[in-house]
Amino acid sequence: MKSLKISEAVVKRLPIYLRFLNELSKKNVLTVSSQDLGQKLNLNPAQIRKDLAYFGEFGKKGIGYDVTYLIEKIRQILKLDRQIPVALVGSGNLGRALCNYNIYLRDQMKITAIFDSSPDKIGQVINNMSVLPMEHLADVIRDSSIRIGIITVPAPEAQNVANQFVKAGIEAILNFAPSILKVPEEIRVHHADFTAELQSLAYYLPE
Repeated sequence: MKSLKISEAVVKRLPIYLRFLNELSKKNVLTVSSQDLGQKLNLNPAQIRKDLAYFGEFGKKGIGYDVTYLIEKIRQILKLDRQIPVALVGSGNLGRALCNYNIYLRDQMKITAIFDSSPDKIGQVINNMSVLPMEHLADVIRDSSIRIGIITVPAPEAQNVANQFVKAGIEAILNFAPSILKVPEEIRVHHADFTAELQSLAYYLPE
């Protein structure tokens, strides 16, 4: 892989390519061109070639990309070729939905531990996982080498959870709470804000 800084936009497009390539693989499609990818994904083929070229030369002129090989390479780039356990805090409706979604994930990035501070929820079983008390969070994260944390708690509680994640050694956080988190620079945070997405989508509705 080339030693240069890859933009966040490029990294976010890689899972889109991977998802479509997996669909092609299911249909026993052996090769695909950047033109085909661009047409199906509504992206500029030149942008796709440029994105992939950041990480190596995967295609052949006049032939395109070997689907199986490109799937393997993108999985390696995204570190999906190794086990990545994930911890989730907040066993409400959204937390439960995300844990149950584990069933459909093919990749090795899976929620392996779920936590909550509510005595009523501790001990409940979600997708074969018992909800654990927050007091166990640090030990479980360290013992299981968990590197990514998901926050699905109400906004007022999100920063406290983030603080506990950071203290326990979490390196990246996916935050579903509608709040901005303050964490050390080396901790990567992505915000999944449903409200903001809906509000921005409303802008494009016809008058």
